[in-house]
Amino acid sequence: MSGERGPAPPRVAWYGDDFTGATDTLAEVSRAGLRSLLFLGVPTAEQLRRAGALDAIGIAGAARGMAPAAMQAELRGVGRFMAGTGARVLHYKCCSTFDSAPHVGNIGAAVQELRRHMPNPLVPIVGGQPSIGRYCSFAQLFARAGSDPEIHRIDRHPVMSAHPVTPMHEADLRRHLAAQGLLGVRSVPHTAYPRLRQAADAPALERWIDQVIETADGPLLLDLIDDEQLAVIGRLIWRAATCLPLLAVGPSSVQQALARAMPGARPGLAPGPLPAAAGPVLVMAGSLSPVTARQIASCRHYTRQPLRVERLLGDEGYAAAQTRQAIAALARGKNLLLHTDNPGEALAAEHTAATARATARLAAAIVQGCAQAGQRLGRVGIAGGDTSSQATLALGLWGLSFRCVLAPGVTVSIARSDDPRLDGMELMLKGGQMGGDLLFDDLALGQA
Repeated sequence: MSGERGPAPPRVAWYGDDFTGATDTLAEVSRAGLRSLLFLGVPTAEQLRRAGALDAIGIAGAARGMAPAAMQAELRGVGRFMAGTGARVLHYKCCSTFDSAPHVGNIGAAVQELRRHMPNPLVPIVGGQPSIGRYCSFAQLFARAGSDPEIHRIDRHPVMSAHPVTPMHEADLRRHLAAQGLLGVRSVPHTAYPRLRQAADAPALERWIDQVIETADGPLLLDLIDDEQLAVIGRLIWRAATCLPLLAVGPSSVQQALARAMPGARPGLAPGPLPAAAGPVLVMAGSLSPVTARQIASCRHYTRQPLRVERLLGDEGYAAAQTRQAIAALARGKNLLLHTDNPGEALAAEHTAATARATARLAAAIVQGCAQAGQRLGRVGIAGGDTSSQATLALGLWGLSFRCVLAPGVTVSIARSDDPRLDGMELMLKGGQMGGDLLFDDLALGQA
C-alpha cells in the first residue's frame, strides 16, 4: 500500500434555494479563505476533478420556486451527495427575508428531507444577516428595503409584505416556519448569548455552548442583531458539527458565523476590486422589484431596450426581434440594459413566473448569439432571483467561482463552462432587493 491519502473532505457544503443567494454564500466562504466552487447541480465526477481540492462545496438550485414534492425530489439527491462528501455542515441557504410559503419554497419540506442525511438532531436556524440589513430579535424578523436606511418588521416591509408569490404576513419566524410544517422551533434570544469580547470570556461561552448542545433537540432559532454575535453562533454550530454532521438553515450569515469559528478560516479577505469592463456589458433586469426599478432609472451608462411583457410572453417573433436588436447594439460596443416595460409594477403570480422564464431565455439567447457571431461578452448582469437561476441554466454553465462582491449581497462570479466562448465570463446575479441605485453603472465602470 502506498499510504497516500486522497484530498481532505470539504468542511462545509451549502445548497442555495436560488442562484443569487447561492452566489452570495459563495462570496462569504471565498472571503473566509476557503477553496470553494458553486456547482449548478449535483456535480459529475469529471466536474469534481476539474474543480480540484475544495474546502467548501456548493450547489445552486431553484427550490425557492418549487412545490414541496418537487423540492424534496431535488433535495434527495443533493442530500445524498453532500453527505457523501464528508462535510461537517450542510447549509440550506434560504433567502435572508425567509419569504416562502406552504405551497412554494417550503422551508419545512426542505428541512424534512435534508436532515435525513445529516445525523445530528440539532438543526440551527440563523435568523438574520446584519451585513445586508436583516435582523432577528426575539424571533421577530426585520429588514431594510434596498439602500433605504429605515428598518421594517418583515410583515410591514414595503416590498416583502406584498411579494407577488410569497408575501410575508408573519414576522415571528417560529410561527412562519410552523405554517410550513417545521414544528417545535425553539428560540434562543440574543439577550441569552454570553459575551465574547476578550479571551477571559471564552470559558463561560464554552459552558453555555455545552448546555445548549446537551439540551437542544430539533430546530433551534438563533437571534442575530449585530456582527459581534456571529462568533458566538459560529462556535455553537461548529462545536455541534464536530460531534455529528448537522444541517443548518438560514441566509449567508451561517457561513459568516462559521468563518469566525472554523480552524484556518480567515474572515474578511478582500479580493482585488472589479476593474472597468473591457468590452460592452449586457444587463437583463427581469426583476419587478421597486429596488431594481430605481436602479434602472438611475443608470447613465447603458443604452436601454425596454421589453413589452405581453408580447414577450406570447409572441416568439417579438423575442427573436429583440434578440437581434440587442446583439446589434452590443456589436456596436454599447452597454445594453434590457428591462420590462413597467419595472416595479406588481404582476399576478403566474405572470411573474412566466416573465422570469421569458427574460431568462432572452438573456441566454443574446449571450449565445453574440458568441456565435464572434463577439464574446466578458461581463453580464442578471437582476431577479428567478431570472438569474433560469438564465444561468439556459446558458449551460456547470459552475461558478468567486470574483468579487460588487455590493452587499451582490456577487460577481466567474462562469465555468465546457463552451470556451462562455468559460471565464464574469457574471453578476442579484436578487430584486439587493444593491444601491447605481449598481448597474458600477458593473460597467468598475469599483473605485
